[in-house]
Amino acid sequence: MPQKTAYLDNSATTQVCPEAAQKAAEGMTACYGNPSSLHAMGMRAEAMMEQARAGVAGALGCRAAEIIFTSGGTESNNLALFGAIGALGRRGRRIVTTQIEHPSVLEAMGELERRGFEVVRLRPQSDGKVPEQLIYDAVNQGTILISMMAVNNETGAVQPVAAMKKAAVAAGAPALIHCDAVQAFCRLPMEPARLGIDLVSVSAHKIHGPKGTGALYMRSGARITPLLFGGGQEKGLRPGTHAVELIAAFGAAASVAAEGRAGFMREIAALRGYCLDRLVEIGGVTVNSPADAAPHILSISCEGIPSEVMLNHLSANGVYVSAGSACSRGARSHVLAAMALPEARAASALRISFSRFNTKEDVDLLCAQLEAGLATIKRAGKRH
Repeated sequence: MPQKTAYLDNSATTQVCPEAAQKAAEGMTACYGNPSSLHAMGMRAEAMMEQARAGVAGALGCRAAEIIFTSGGTESNNLALFGAIGALGRRGRRIVTTQIEHPSVLEAMGELERRGFEVVRLRPQSDGKVPEQLIYDAVNQGTILISMMAVNNETGAVQPVAAMKKAAVAAGAPALIHCDAVQAFCRLPMEPARLGIDLVSVSAHKIHGPKGTGALYMRSGARITPLLFGGGQEKGLRPGTHAVELIAAFGAAASVAAEGRAGFMREIAALRGYCLDRLVEIGGVTVNSPADAAPHILSISCEGIPSEVMLNHLSANGVYVSAGSACSRGARSHVLAAMALPEARAASALRISFSRFNTKEDVDLLCAQLEAGLATIKRAGKRH
């Protein structure tokens, strides 16, 4: 293994912060009762879980009663989408979303389409952002669900999520408004009530919490139907024994991230700027992310070198990034395709994603290895 490493794949998952790890250990070893039990151990576990619920709610800017714990962003998205259709499916047939959503939304939309619903998928511009007017044009009186991510997980492009509710009101649509905020949570202000959003999906492992837990915000007064049955936990919308240790760790991570958000994001923005300056010095690199993207995500293309080839070179030298979304497992990016980028540019795309634990030394190592890769891989290609 290389002596120096730089982990720059934080949009795939993050290192668990010490506060979250400590809470998880406490939940596993000292407060391990079932929160549904009525004895003292169960009540202590329940209290720990409710403290976490308050932490997540505080980070999102909502009430604790509006937080439903899930296993992560994918489950939150599926519960929101299928739950909304279960509640409103008799009031219309149209669903509006975008072509650049996370696979957990795109594939759910495909299933809803197979069930007979009309799914309108809005296309972004070449900068990765969906124009607001397209939302207004797509929403009609029969629209029952509008779903759009806040920050694209591949390019960092910030989407006009506040326009969803405005478009629904303008059209007189009964639609529930859903936002996949997994990449925006604890990074950008996301108060659902201010944005007119009914359902918001978030995940712990993107904000230095553990994998396996997340949450769905559901506006008070909104109604969705459950996907699972078998218990009364989480208002009957997510039955099953709570993973108290993971939920407690999620709450701790959210509280730390929310409290330091302004400072953390300033530091990450400065690091992104430093990275962009260094990339210009290297040459042979094209930036795919818009200038006003969320600062923690940067999509680039290394001209003439397939993503997997450069990814393998970087990994062998201790630098860890993604070839687009980690969920795509090497498949061509549907996001870059929707942006109509040239095929060669899309095929050579890499995603760099920062966290508050990254440093200029990480960027220096990344840029040194990108430069080395550009030189050696192209030279090897010429020999063949």
